[in-house]
Amino acid sequence: MPRTVQVLDAAGAARLVHDGQTLAVGGSGNGHGVAEAVLRALEARFLESGHPRGLTLFQVVGIGDWRTRCGVDRLAYPGLVRCAIGSNIGNSPILAQMAAKGELEAYSLPQGVLSQLCRAMAGRQSGLATPVGLHTFVDPRYGGGRLNERTHRELVELVQLGGEELLFYRTVPPDVTLIRATTADEAGNLSFEEEPSFLDALPLAQATHNHGGTVIAQVRRLAARGTLPPKSVVVPGILVDAVVVEPAQPQTYLVDYSPYYAGQLRAPAASIVPLPLDERKIIARRALREVFPGAVGNLGVGVSQGIAAVAAEEGLLDDVTFTVEQGAVGGIAALGPDAGAAINHDAQLPQASQFDFYDGGGLDIAFLSFAEMDGEGNVNVTRFGGRLNGPGGFINISQGAKRVVFGGTFTAGGLAIAAGEGSMIIKSEGRYGKFVARVQEVTYSGPYARVRGQRVTVVTERAVFGFTPDGLQLLEVAPGIDVERDVLAHMAFRPLGVEHVKTMDAEIFR
Repeated sequence: MPRTVQVLDAAGAARLVHDGQTLAVGGSGNGHGVAEAVLRALEARFLESGHPRGLTLFQVVGIGDWRTRCGVDRLAYPGLVRCAIGSNIGNSPILAQMAAKGELEAYSLPQGVLSQLCRAMAGRQSGLATPVGLHTFVDPRYGGGRLNERTHRELVELVQLGGEELLFYRTVPPDVTLIRATTADEAGNLSFEEEPSFLDALPLAQATHNHGGTVIAQVRRLAARGTLPPKSVVVPGILVDAVVVEPAQPQTYLVDYSPYYAGQLRAPAASIVPLPLDERKIIARRALREVFPGAVGNLGVGVSQGIAAVAAEEGLLDDVTFTVEQGAVGGIAALGPDAGAAINHDAQLPQASQFDFYDGGGLDIAFLSFAEMDGEGNVNVTRFGGRLNGPGGFINISQGAKRVVFGGTFTAGGLAIAAGEGSMIIKSEGRYGKFVARVQEVTYSGPYARVRGQRVTVVTERAVFGFTPDGLQLLEVAPGIDVERDVLAHMAFRPLGVEHVKTMDAEIFR
């Protein structure tokens, strides 16, 4: 007889997860590709029965909460999760608090490595050897990605292969995987026509199946066997054990359905609203001037997300191809909580393939945010202000790109500026300086970047810096800004070049 997939309600699917198992949860950020109904049922089952217990949670991308649509924070109960492994625990603030308090084991590893590790697990390999992460906090010489003292296992090992230093990341084969698609047919074949991205659904399903585990797919609808065009099937039914139908499943936590996120339509130019002229737009405008025609770039989460929107507003979008690590090539990255999606993109790749491109040097330029930077050019985006965040794709992208532009406000916590007449004034200074004597945690190594000859620029709303062999050099300041009062007074170290500073182009501030 032809194979027929098991169709369950969310509560029935939750009962397929057993004590002590490794649970892989697919998805990204603000509900992209997240099997939220099954996670909700797992939470309800644990609160009612105390099971499942002692899970190891594996996720490639940070998932949740975004003002509390929950995601994997639905599993943040003492006893439910024993160990959490992922790239960005900051998306799950309750889980992050538990990790900070030492209430569970927790690892934060590069998003691209974890994505590629899914493929390694699908092939039943023991791990992945890569230079990604060297000289950062995931290097075992500097912590191995462990987030607290309770976490002892070494998931990352420093090795020598062919005379080259590499990091070897051990696989964590899943027993159960939760993924999300749009449509399942009666044989369990899955299509993703309304999803913002493919992410790691296929390699996660392959890895789980090949290790004798259970694959659960949440979908919006069922279709008759044989009605899905073969080339539209992203995950074949031979890998899927159970399907949960959730007709109300939204595309993201904020958007029920956007044909633009799905790539089924292109948004008209009139629908792209110009950003207000604030510090974020000023940074995006100045950063955009580092782009050259024909460049391929990446836009990180945070202030850099606005660069594509500014390029569209200024008629420069056709000069450069922006990409998003979750898989979009071209178009405009979604802003704010919907980061990871894109509109008007030209192609959608599996996430691991996008990171293959990044790791191999395919990016001409990467635009990334920073939380702290010191005089050696070390950057921290992962642990600051008592908060655990995680790197997401930052480590892969920053180490693989030919050029990096770090963007961020000069100070944080209450900064307010005014601009519009070709200059800028600071109405209220931020409480925290971001140029510190020493970063709390190294997410990007300035010395390692100089050894590799990487060109780096740092753009803020009031000053621009460049990396030199001797340290960080001040290159430009905004019109209306006093170097001593508004720049040097808020830095824990003195940059080079303060005697020969240029003025940023006044057009940026109009």
